[in-house]
Amino acid sequence: MCLRLLQQHGHQPIVLLGGGTTRIGDPSGKDKTRQILNEKEIKKNSKNIEKILKKFLKNNDKKTKPIFVDNYNWLKSLNYISFLRNIGKHFTINKMLTFDSVKTRLDREQSLSYMEFNYMILQAYDFLELNKKENCSLQIGGSDQWGNIINGVELIKRHSSKQVYGLTTPLITLASGAKMGKTADGAVWLDKKFLSPYDYWQFWRNTDDRDVIKFLKYFTDLKIDEIEKIKDQDINDLKILLANKTTEMLHGELEARKSEKAAKDAFSENSSGINLPSIKIDKKNFDKKMNIIDLIIFTKLEVSKSEVRRLIKGKAVKIDNNLINDEKYIININNYNNDYIKLSIGKKRHLKIEIT
Repeated sequence: MCLRLLQQHGHQPIVLLGGGTTRIGDPSGKDKTRQILNEKEIKKNSKNIEKILKKFLKNNDKKTKPIFVDNYNWLKSLNYISFLRNIGKHFTINKMLTFDSVKTRLDREQSLSYMEFNYMILQAYDFLELNKKENCSLQIGGSDQWGNIINGVELIKRHSSKQVYGLTTPLITLASGAKMGKTADGAVWLDKKFLSPYDYWQFWRNTDDRDVIKFLKYFTDLKIDEIEKIKDQDINDLKILLANKTTEMLHGELEARKSEKAAKDAFSENSSGINLPSIKIDKKNFDKKMNIIDLIIFTKLEVSKSEVRRLIKGKAVKIDNNLINDEKYIININNYNNDYIKLSIGKKRHLKIEIT
């Protein structure tokens, strides 16, 4: 969103894909060494990140068209001796030991490899390379990147006598005090392979009332004065506006409208579920007498059988809007008129199961 906002104000975004530094791993905020991926995985991830970011950035103006660069292009051919002589001389161990990314690990007596210790030097070098190649004058990152960015600012000043800048943004916290998306369960995928447009829409629709105005400012293109005019409207209308604007930005206006319609359909007491996100299950699975618990686990709406049992006891599970009270309930597709069934868990999770 920072890149998008700056681009709208006439700046040219440079997106740095860390194909080189990911082979080392950033120790910032980590308790242990990051798992090193293989070449194929790194290339695949880089391509997917570029594909996603292109949805948020405009390509129609040559002056502001985003530049995508991979730091592996210059890091892979570094000569170690030359690098130490020309770049390493600008860093002192004393200073490097004071940065939180290093200090925290050492204070906890957790191992920090020499490989990871080099990360901040490489990130600083990236800034230098981008300044020389693309005239990059501003590096943006999360607040945990402050030390790494400052190293880059100082390296450029010493190496090239140029003034560049760093900008960091605080980690986003929810009204509850929790950090946004910092757990596996809380992660919000931008790739629809991992999170459907409907589920993405629902994520924003389910925003805590106290966070809605803040998120309209952070995650949409609405102007501040527009938000001020509407901030006292019905909170549910504002949540739908937030869900539509964020989904439209990532998946397009059509998917946003479809998701809104699907949500309305899902919450209608007698809805058929025809517009819901769907998964396909082979008819043979039902011939083996699939019960309600196995069905829910199969759909991945839940991963724990004990949690499914708890939900059934709590009267939170429905098939085609009919309450399921028996955890041993067998799904007999001959009892259903359509070639799909609607599975609901609580008021917010609904799925169309197509029988093929």
